[in-house]
Amino acid sequence: MRHGLLAATALAALLAACGAAAAQTVAPETAAPEKIVAEPATAPATTEPTEIERFCSNIADAARDRRYALQRQELETLQKDIDQRMKALEEKRAEYEEWLKRREEFLSKVEDNVVKIYSTMKPDAAAERLAEVNVEVAAGILMKLDARKAGVILNEMDRKAAAELTRIMAAATRKEDPT
Repeated sequence: MRHGLLAATALAALLAACGAAAAQTVAPETAAPEKIVAEPATAPATTEPTEIERFCSNIADAARDRRYALQRQELETLQKDIDQRMKALEEKRAEYEEWLKRREEFLSKVEDNVVKIYSTMKPDAAAERLAEVNVEVAAGILMKLDARKAGVILNEMDRKAAAELTRIMAAATRKEDPT
């Protein structure tokens, strides 16, 4: 990479010299007016190219090809970097999906255990505990319980709390979105 930068720097300097040589041979009317007046005309303008102009015209194609090669090399380096980053992102995505899958399995097991716990509780105790938790959580637990057990627990609850839980469970079983 260091050699490429040195070559690019040398190439830029060479092209700048070629550009300067070309600017010197431009017609006098394009030069600054002060210089035309201040300098005496010593030699008539020649149509024969100077040594620098010949050199520049001889290497112009090679310089352009080298510049393109350096640009291509830089693009390839950037492409490799992008590919490495894409691979790292893909690995992170796969890791995240694996973590999410394990989390969902854990939550499912926990939820099943909570349902089992409530199914073994006495109905009056279960009703008291469910009245204290979030209504969506309570409704979810009741929906997973055996219908007979859930009915007994709802019977033991305050009627307003039981009505709210019944409304949530009914809305959850609808086939269409109520909103």
